[in-house]
Amino acid sequence: MKVSTVMMTSAAMMMAAPALTAQAADTPVIEKQEFKSKTGVFDIDALMALGNVGAPAVSPDGTKMLYGITYQSVSENRSNTDLYVGALDGSAPVRITRTPKSEGNAVWIDGGSRIAFTYPDDKGNSQLWVMNADGSDRKCLTDVDFGVDGFLFSPDQSKVVIIGNVKYARTAQDIYPDLPKATGRVVDDLMYKHWNEWVTQIPHPFVGDFDGNAVTGLADIMSDEPFEAPMKPFGGIESFAWTPDSKGLVYVSRKKTGVDYALSTNSDLYLYNLGDKTTRNLTEGMMGYDTNPAFSADGNYLAWLSMERDGYEADKNRLFVMDMRTGAKTDMTADWDYTIEEFAWRPDGKAIYFCAYKDGVAPIFSMDFKTHKVTTLAQEQADYTGLAVVGNKTIVTRRHSMIAPNDIYRLDIGKKKTEVTRLTAVNEDIMGQLALPTVKPCMVPTTDGKEMLTWMIYPPKFDSAAKYPAILYCQGGPQSAVSQFWSARWNFCLMASNGYIMVAPNRRGVPGFGTEWEEQISKDYPGQNMRDYLSAIDWAMENEPAIDRKHVGCTGASYGGFSTYWLAGNHDKRFAAFFAHAGIFNTEAQYLETEEMWFANWDMGGAFWDKDNAVAQRTFANSPHRFVDKWDTPIMVSHGEYDFRILASQGMQAFNAAKLRGIPAEMVIFPDECHWILKPQNAVMWQRLYFRWFDRWLKDDKNSK
Repeated sequence: MKVSTVMMTSAAMMMAAPALTAQAADTPVIEKQEFKSKTGVFDIDALMALGNVGAPAVSPDGTKMLYGITYQSVSENRSNTDLYVGALDGSAPVRITRTPKSEGNAVWIDGGSRIAFTYPDDKGNSQLWVMNADGSDRKCLTDVDFGVDGFLFSPDQSKVVIIGNVKYARTAQDIYPDLPKATGRVVDDLMYKHWNEWVTQIPHPFVGDFDGNAVTGLADIMSDEPFEAPMKPFGGIESFAWTPDSKGLVYVSRKKTGVDYALSTNSDLYLYNLGDKTTRNLTEGMMGYDTNPAFSADGNYLAWLSMERDGYEADKNRLFVMDMRTGAKTDMTADWDYTIEEFAWRPDGKAIYFCAYKDGVAPIFSMDFKTHKVTTLAQEQADYTGLAVVGNKTIVTRRHSMIAPNDIYRLDIGKKKTEVTRLTAVNEDIMGQLALPTVKPCMVPTTDGKEMLTWMIYPPKFDSAAKYPAILYCQGGPQSAVSQFWSARWNFCLMASNGYIMVAPNRRGVPGFGTEWEEQISKDYPGQNMRDYLSAIDWAMENEPAIDRKHVGCTGASYGGFSTYWLAGNHDKRFAAFFAHAGIFNTEAQYLETEEMWFANWDMGGAFWDKDNAVAQRTFANSPHRFVDKWDTPIMVSHGEYDFRILASQGMQAFNAAKLRGIPAEMVIFPDECHWILKPQNAVMWQRLYFRWFDRWLKDDKNSK
């Protein structure tokens, strides 16, 4: 594979069209700021200065791309996204918006002469807007109180579907109108909370007419149904697909509520007929998640992602295709043992392009529609994400790695090779100032005779004759990839640049190594994957002389936090410090505190009160809190109070246990954060505390064991 690069300067990135929208005089616009490194390595200041490049949308004529860049402001404690248009030959882009609030969901319309997007109104409700392709003549098309969370125009652009929120839960005033200031929530069923919110509203699809200047006649096509479409918390406009003739709309929904919703992952694809307003279930009898519908250009076939088993949210994502003329369904990936993340049709219908984790990275693949043969188009020590298809031989996508944030790339597919061209260099002026870590893949023997890919990330200007502290990274999920990801929180470039050798194993349970490897972790939380972690750190200490064995830490979030807590009681003096974020500490409490019960049932094996369930009893008997008597190592805990996936009480229990045991411990609770730490100043605080803690125990000799 040949890789060429089209470099663009910082000045070119900020080139502005003459029709930029003016902002209110008293509202600062958050945008790219001049950055000069004080350290010469990737530090917290550099992380916060980076621009986050959004997914590109290609113009109908295949010559231009539209994308957003998001910058954060620590002082303003918020972020902002503005839009850019660039050519697919890599020439410098033009910035077309400069506004105090974020433009989102931007797409081309009217053959590429205009752009549609979402933007907040004066009340803070997101609305649907349009503007010319150069950013001029902005016009708001909607004025809806429920806001616009996403939209999709029909192929003929006569219709649009809008994602809006409708009321779901009763308020205190619904029950007792004479108590206007009462705030109590009355709950009579499950799923009253979800990830980071009390569920008071749910999303519904609203379909309206579009004449080019206004959206009219918006109607909720699920008005009598108390179900989500798209599904919370992560579903978006990818949950919808217009039929090519613009007469029908396919949407994704799990038509369940309460206990039934909490126990099931069985979503379906529904085809709504705009003519007679009827709805048909296209995937009746398919019992797992069915998501991401997409029609072939001729409308003869519908493709989507489908999981087989109800209640298993990390099941293999199969690529299914339905012949819309006969109703026949085909599993295109029956002989391909990896889970698909996203896909797109080739315009001629002869192939489907897709992304999937494989061997520790996320390549781009092509599948022949007739033979189902899979061909790798682009695979490097990097992850690809997003598929904007241009004709039959070009894909515009994003690429990142552990030491490089997202940029946009063009893939030109030839008969013998794929040429990869870099189209943006949004953060080159920042990253070019810095000495960066080195990433090395290593194969580690496991206790059951297999080999495990483990990423070793070395500090900048690594000196093999020196000694460095090391940190074992424990992945969350638990079925989330340890690929070449770039993260704003768990950033290996930042961690290694702070002087640590990072050890990141692809332990049992992560995707990219086949179904058997990924599924092994289910119902075996304290089992083989924990042995994999210990194998990885033991191998690293044995085979990398630069690791200071007296200064090795362990960290992780979510399931990685569970792993950290568990290892704290089962590490036999390997580690000198722990840091756990949003982790499960007490699995019995977690079983009844979490919201998506299908997750707890599948992964833990069932309820703790089911004494005849040997799998569940083994899970709960090996809960991290049952090994606190063996805790002997300093530990720090962090958690968000709006985390309804894993309640902050889990972290508080762990901290209290450590203090009562007389173990050095510290805790940070963020009252306004959820499972993730998202606000810029909280993000900076979290990173500072993280390194302050590990520096104290892994770099300060007086704290050595």
